[in-house]
Order: sequence, then C-alpha cells, then structure tokens
Amino acid sequence: MAATLLTNGLIVLFIAIVLFKLYYGNDWTGLYESIAGYGLGGSSVALFGRVGGGIYTKAADVGADLVGKVERNIPEDDPRNPAVIADNVGDNVGDIAGMGADLFGSFAESSCAALVVSSISSFGADRDFVAMSFPLLISSAGIVVCLITTIFATDLFVIKSVKEIEPSLKRQLVISTVLMTLAIAAVCYLALPSTFTINVVGHQPKVVKNWKLFFCVGSGLWAGLIIGYTTEYFTSNAYQPVRDVADSCRTGAATNVIFGLALGYKSVIIPVLAIAVAIFLSFSLAAMYGIAVAALGMLSTLATGLAIDAYGPISDNAGGIAEMAGMPHKVRERTDALDAAGNTTAAIGKGFAIGSAALVSLALFGAFVSRAGIAVVDVIQPKEFVGLIVGAMLPYWFSAMTMKSVGKAALAMVEEVRRQFNTIPGLMEGTVKPDYKRCVKISTDASLREMIPPGALVMLTPLIVGTLFGSSTLAGLLAGALVSGVQIAISASNTGGAWDNAKKYIEAGASDHARSLGPKGSDAHKAAVIGDTVGDPLKDTSGPSLNILIKLMAVESLVFAPFFAAHGGIFFKWLNI
Repeated sequence: MAATLLTNGLIVLFIAIVLFKLYYGNDWTGLYESIAGYGLGGSSVALFGRVGGGIYTKAADVGADLVGKVERNIPEDDPRNPAVIADNVGDNVGDIAGMGADLFGSFAESSCAALVVSSISSFGADRDFVAMSFPLLISSAGIVVCLITTIFATDLFVIKSVKEIEPSLKRQLVISTVLMTLAIAAVCYLALPSTFTINVVGHQPKVVKNWKLFFCVGSGLWAGLIIGYTTEYFTSNAYQPVRDVADSCRTGAATNVIFGLALGYKSVIIPVLAIAVAIFLSFSLAAMYGIAVAALGMLSTLATGLAIDAYGPISDNAGGIAEMAGMPHKVRERTDALDAAGNTTAAIGKGFAIGSAALVSLALFGAFVSRAGIAVVDVIQPKEFVGLIVGAMLPYWFSAMTMKSVGKAALAMVEEVRRQFNTIPGLMEGTVKPDYKRCVKISTDASLREMIPPGALVMLTPLIVGTLFGSSTLAGLLAGALVSGVQIAISASNTGGAWDNAKKYIEAGASDHARSLGPKGSDAHKAAVIGDTVGDPLKDTSGPSLNILIKLMAVESLVFAPFFAAHGGIFFKWLNI
C-alpha cells in the first residue's frame, strides 16, 4: 500500500510543480508539452511492462502447466518443473510492474487531459488558478482517502477465517468510494467558484455550477465501483457464472472453452453501460472537461485499487515459494485460499484499469480534438469513417500479435520442459535439479523480441495516419480503437479470470459440487487446466495490454496534434481532396 501511495504522490507532486511554474510564467505551450510528454512517457513504460511482461509470464505459465500438470500430473509450482522459476518471476514482471505502470500512465494521462482541456477551452480567458488546479485537488484528496481506507481495513476489520479474505478486500473499495464521494463534495464546494464559464471549441460557452462538477467526478468514481463488482461477479468462484464454467468441464475442454467465451462476452454489458452513463452525464454537465474529471474520479482511489490488485500475484508467488520449499501441505492450502481471493481482486483491478483507460482515452481524445482545432468529428464523412473502421480493427490486430507471441514463446517453453523431463535422469524422481536458467532465458528472450511488433503498431500508427491522412482521419481512428478496444479488453480479461478460478474451484474441492468434479488429475480438472491455459494470455497479456493501445495512441496524438493540424494530410492534399 505504501508503494501505491508513493506512486500517486509522485505524480501529483510533479504535475503540481509544472502547473505552478508554467501558470505564473504564462507559458501555456510549455504546459501542453510538459504534461502531455509526461503522460506519453508513463504509457510508453507501461507498454514494455504490460506487453513484454505479459509475454514473459504467460510463456512460462503455459509451458509449466501443459507439461507439468497435464502431461506429468505433478502439482503446480512443483520444483521438479523447469519452468516454475520463470513462472514466478513473470508474475512480478507482468502483473506487478505491468499493472503499476499501466495505472501510473492512466493517472498521469487523466491529469494531463484535464489540464490540457481546461487550459485550452475552459474557465474563460483568465484561466483561474484554483479552477486549473482542481484535478490535482481531486487526486490529492484521493491519496488521503486511500490512506484512511487502509487504516479501516487493517485496524477495524480483523480477518478470522479464509471466507472473510475476499469480502475484506472488496470492502476497501466500498469504503474508499464512499469516503471519496464526501471528499469530492468538499473539494467542489471549497475550491471552485459557485458558477463559472467553460468555453467549448466550436460551440457556445457553457455555464457550469460547482455542483455539476461534483456529479461529473462522482459518476466516474461510482462507475469504477460498478465495474469492479461486476468483474467480481463474473470471475469469482463464489458465484454461479464461474461454477457453470467449472461444471462444463465434465464433458471436456471444448465445452469449457465455449462456456468461458460466452461468460466473457456477457460480462461486457454492465461495465460498458456504466461507462456510457458516466460519459453522457459528465459531458452533458461540463462538456469535455466533465469527461476529463470523471476519469480522474475513477482513478482517485487508485492506491486502494492497485493494492488489492497486487494482492493476487503476491499470494500466487507465496504459494509457489511454499511448494518449492517443501513446506507442509496446510501452508499450501492457506496460500491457495489467498490466491483464489487474489485472482478475483486481480480481475477487479484489471476491470478497473480497463474502465479508467476508456475514460482517460476519451478525455485525451477531447484534448486532441481541442488542440488540433477540430470543431466536430462527423463519422458520416468519408475521412472520419475510414479512420473509424480502421481504428476498430487495430485492437484485433494487436491482440493477434500478442496472442501469437505468447503461443510462440510457450511452444519453445513446452519443448524445453519436455526435453528436460525426457533427457535428465532423476528429474522426475526429484533427485536432480532441473535447468531453471534455460527456461528463464527463453521467457526473457521471447519477451524482448516479441514485444517489438505490437509496440511498433501502437507507436507508429498515429504518426503515419496523422501525417498521411490528417487530424480528422486520426480522430476517427482514435474513436474506433477506443470503442472496440475497451470491449475486447473486458471480455478477454474476464474470460481468462473465469477459467482460472473455475480450475481453482475444482482443485479446492470446498463443496459437494466441486468435489464431484475433482480431484486434481481427473478428466474435469484436466479440461479446466486447458481452459486456464487458453485464458492465460487473454487475461494477462492481450486483454490488459489493450489499455495501453488506446491510451498511448491517444496521448501520442495529443503530443503531435499541432504538427498534424499544420502539416498532416499529405495523401489527401496530393489527391486534392
């Protein structure tokens, strides 16, 4: 929790220093460049963490599961498995560093979008400093709220049984959301003038009251909570959807895959509706600035969300260490209980990250449109529609790249693990140690090599489209990628999370229904392992990485918006269109 609070504090401190310096120097161009560049840097690092880390960890995980658990029928994280070290290291690379960098980028970019939109198009010509600093006041209040939430969680609610772990973690989301709602009301009342004017590019000025901004920020905040609880319902084995997926394993892996995909598609409905309501309400009340602060509202409890997300991979690694160290079976049972709860909280964290990415990307899109001088994005026009349809295709292309990268790396890992089991005498008996270093090298090399094509797709697409086809086409492209990417990301993450917890439901055997499907090594359990293996790259590589796709393209477009406005559209100019 301390690390997550430090992350928030560093972002707020940096942006506050830049805003203070540039405001009193009246250097608004410097504000755009500094803040937008800061967000671009955050998302660029997140690209490496999410894509590279996801390829690293899932190559090891898939290799370890297919050979160790399915073929050799040995326990998860068994020290005889050559890929087990790479698997545990990968959890830190992809899930801890990747998620941290992802939400760091979202937090920085949401602040960036709010400041850029406000400085370009809001609060009139005087650019009131208190109003300009409103996004930072919201973020600062969030740090205090998350700190208070931690005190509630650790001191007032003592966990006495395994069943209380998951509710305790979820309770922190509710506590932080309620406290943050009160903090937002206080900030809006004390920091903002009762009435002010927002100048909207291409439209009449909009008169806004401070209570309207309260509802803008609050809509994002509560939409995040709704997304979190919806994700939990569809990925926790405490509820019927995951138990239905587990039950489908009776007839094999094929029906497990069918049920899991259906669950993922269905899980998109409520989060998208929550995001849509937040967008409609915030835009109606305060135009594009309202959307920007709604994104900040969703991210205001970032420290709590990031902490409960990290709980999952930490518990997973604890179980791996317990298994490899040969600790008593009851220790592994406890870590498995923590891991099952952690899987759900990690899924909640991914849903939270995807929802915030949607609002952040839309806010960045508004900042780009404002800075590029585009009054209206009309998707009926051919330039915009071409961009829209191509943008909607990009998440599929990106997902294909990352999924294939995991598959190629996993293929090499499977072959290596098989080779060691077949050629090293005494390995299966546990009298000889496997060559862990070789598997670590396979994951490392694959992650560094395979992340280049999807990274290039994300980084080069806005530059090519903006330069050749202009700002209007690029605006359509960003809109298409946002709409398509968010839904694919939610579906992929929840499908993978459901498959994972369906497997753990069978392994735990905590109910008569679960025991009828087990034990470990049964046909139903092997089908569940295959489903979990298919879902690994979906929930830990392709799904979460789509956050980076939509955010990084939007913030990069914002950085280069003046260039595209002045010099873009070379192809259309050549055709004299």
